[in-house]
Amino acid sequence: MKKINKKIIKRLIVVTSAVAVCAGAVFCSYRYMDNKTLPVIGSVQSDKPVIVLDAGHGGIDGGCSSADGVPEKGINLNIVLCLRDMFEINGYDVELTRSEDRSIHDDGIEGIANQKSSDMDNRLAIFNKYPNAICISVHQNQFTDPKYSGAQMFYADTNSESKYLAQKMQDKIVEYTQPENNREIKLCGKELFLCYFSKNPTVMAECGFLSNPEEAEKLKDEDYQKQIAFSIFAAVNEYTSKGK
Repeated sequence: MKKINKKIIKRLIVVTSAVAVCAGAVFCSYRYMDNKTLPVIGSVQSDKPVIVLDAGHGGIDGGCSSADGVPEKGINLNIVLCLRDMFEINGYDVELTRSEDRSIHDDGIEGIANQKSSDMDNRLAIFNKYPNAICISVHQNQFTDPKYSGAQMFYADTNSESKYLAQKMQDKIVEYTQPENNREIKLCGKELFLCYFSKNPTVMAECGFLSNPEEAEKLKDEDYQKQIAFSIFAAVNEYTSKGK
């Protein structure tokens, strides 16, 4: 009998746990509602797009941080790795811009600014590598006033499908993870380099505010990270099943 790869078993356990956490939350909120409110999982589809997942920042660039010094780069990566497993188990091809704590700038580049520029160019090249891809960049937010909270999706009008995808993701975050979130999706310009210059449907997911103490505690929690990942997965899976 062929041995099953231990790594695959471990990933299955992680994803099963994530689905279980979210399924419990969904059941509590929607047990009186029609099953149509639940995400389509594992739908049969022969032309599934490639899913490109970008964990924002990495290496020397930690991104923003919580009040106790936890940088967003690790939270971003945890969410992306969980997303990767969910998509792969459901039959999608997935490519990550990074799978560990590092910058992906070209070798030999010196200076932080130059490394960051090279890093972003290489991420964009991966976003534009496939003609049939969906691109998600995962980040955490920060503001000077700690009262602000809630995930928000950003998109550019350089691809007509990005707005629709962003709305799907915002809706699923509210439906499954943040029911009190009343934020609206937001149009961006060239300041969000990956969104603006990506040729494929692309969304930057700001999953919450690390500057908000209560939300920061949630965002640092692995179970909550899995709920965020599941919400994004459900939105993208529904988007790809819309028949366009």
